[in-house]
Amino acid sequence: MRREAHQHFTRNLPGLLTAVVALALAFTVHAAVPALPAMTLAVVLGLLAANLPFTAAWSAGRARPGLDFAGKHLMRGGIVLLGLKVGIADVLGLGWTSLLLIAAVVAVSFAGTYGISRLFRLPRDASLLIATGFSICGASAIGAMAAVRRIRHPDTVLPVALVTLCGTLAIGVLPLLVHPLGLSPEVFGAWTGASVHDVGQVVATAQTAGTAALGIAVVVKLTRVILLAPMVAAAGVQQRMASLRRRRHDARQEGNPPAGAGPGQAPPLPAIPEALPPVVPLFVVGFVVMVALRSTGWLTDGWLDAAAGLQDILLGAALFGLGSAVRIHTLLRTGLRAVSAALAAWLLIGVLGLAAALLMIQ
Repeated sequence: MRREAHQHFTRNLPGLLTAVVALALAFTVHAAVPALPAMTLAVVLGLLAANLPFTAAWSAGRARPGLDFAGKHLMRGGIVLLGLKVGIADVLGLGWTSLLLIAAVVAVSFAGTYGISRLFRLPRDASLLIATGFSICGASAIGAMAAVRRIRHPDTVLPVALVTLCGTLAIGVLPLLVHPLGLSPEVFGAWTGASVHDVGQVVATAQTAGTAALGIAVVVKLTRVILLAPMVAAAGVQQRMASLRRRRHDARQEGNPPAGAGPGQAPPLPAIPEALPPVVPLFVVGFVVMVALRSTGWLTDGWLDAAAGLQDILLGAALFGLGSAVRIHTLLRTGLRAVSAALAAWLLIGVLGLAAALLMIQ
């Protein structure tokens, strides 16, 4: 056991150290240019590591096991700590009308993004992950949904890249529309919180309009984040029911002898039943527990700041790991439909978010 643990650690160490170096660079650039979110920079650095000639072999070779570990397991740790950013009192302070509007934006944007993705003939799993990431909270939501639906880790790479692309576009595009649309800081903040994917991207976008915009943007965004748990739970229930239906079907098939079987023929060996998927993964339960803990008011600002810093490290390493798995030539060859679908979904969510913001702030 100890030897296996040592081998596992040794195999993952090069990739984890690579992620640490990339994170240090991302945080340094973010400190120098605050408008560039550290999480977005982590994905961009991962893309560069995967595609530059002098780093591609390293990221695909010795560093790959550790980068895959970061993309899967450190992501889950970051999702748990994300719950410490959400306080129930802050969410309820928006009022029931605003809460219903935000929930409606999430529901319609999820359904609309899934429909658009299927219209562009993307696979069901990719469509589901893109819809989840766009409608709730970016890469964190993609990781949670992939876990409960048992979607392979490599299949999360493209959805994360698309979420990052469109979130980065929002940072540059949305502030340019404030004056042409005649938006107040409060409306702009609500629009940003309701339509931009990642929390860091929301902060980077909203802060361009001042503290009033930033304050409401963060609360609206975190209200979307809290919907992660019920959406993942619903997906888990649906996946579990589908697994049970498959089991019953397989049991009926095993009860019928194959066509042409003689009386002396041995019956087929029973299939080993596949383990049922969890209704809610443990790390999503951890997210809910952290929301409850934050809402008690027991944690001091120092503890919350420390948790936020650790969450940035975990998510940043995970996003670098995911970004380092994206090969640009493969993306250009197979992902043009996905990019078109993502841009169409981004436009849809932008319109929905703006309508909700205008209704919330009157």
